Amino acid sequence: MIYDSCQDAISDCLDTRTFAVAHLYNNEKTMDIHIHDTYEIYFSISGGQQFLIDNRLYEFGPNDIFFINQFESHHVKRLDSMTHERIVICVHPDFVTALSTEKTDLNFCFTHRDAPFGHRLTLDEREVGRLMYYVHKLDEAHEYGQDVLDLAVFMEMLTFLNHLFYLRCQKRESDDAVQKPVAATTRQKLIDNIFSYVNQHLAENISIAALSEQFYLSGPYLCKVFKTQTGITINNYIAAKRISYAKELLMEGYSMTETCQMCGFGDYSNFFKTFTRIVGVSPKKYVSYLQK
Repeated sequence: MIYDSCQDAISDCLDTRTFAVAHLYNNEKTMDIHIHDTYEIYFSISGGQQFLIDNRLYEFGPNDIFFINQFESHHVKRLDSMTHERIVICVHPDFVTALSTEKTDLNFCFTHRDAPFGHRLTLDEREVGRLMYYVHKLDEAHEYGQDVLDLAVFMEMLTFLNHLFYLRCQKRESDDAVQKPVAATTRQKLIDNIFSYVNQHLAENISIAALSEQFYLSGPYLCKVFKTQTGITINNYIAAKRISYAKELLMEGYSMTETCQMCGFGDYSNFFKTFTRIVGVSPKKYVSYLQK
């Protein structure tokens, strides 16, 4: 089954602890900056978008595919008025690990980030055709053996994508003639510096005033540049990074009080409200899910 809602696909993936696929158009509002407990494969079919994944900002279009790790914050901003058609595949990390072998690590495309292209690959027409073949196969209905057939198609698709990712990594590492990226603009350098500062000071009080003092720029100017470049506000980015870190700490067994302090929330009430707003459930309920 292929969903027409990303939220439905995420819910199904978390419930079954396997995978779920959504085929989306403009009929679903793009979510604000968000964090999933799942891996995510995001394939753009049409339309120009801007993708912010943790600290990296990408502009992308048709035939670009992104691999998003568990707890990586991400946000999509449309750059044109074209129909934004895309495939989103949510995959539970435990499921991928169970499918992997000593020789074939199917987590590779989600967790490997040494390559210059980071999270993104651009597929050629043959590769796009093969990916869409798998997607269409997953949408077929069978009277018998549906789960087995879907699993076989999914495993072949994930192996295919990991192989592509691995080959691109090898090519970039061995190709001495790869052109160095053009130097970032002054504004992009500023955004990169803000990303870096926030990540290094999550446990501290990161206010607009503090950032203004750190970068010797006015608060309104910082806010305007950040929103223009990324599509989200500085405060929303800080909150998302803190909650992403909080989810990791809770998974590692830290108490809610310890997590609240380590993530820079001034009080538990603020932590509770922010966590519930971004994750969709309270910290206590989230921990109960982890313990199942």
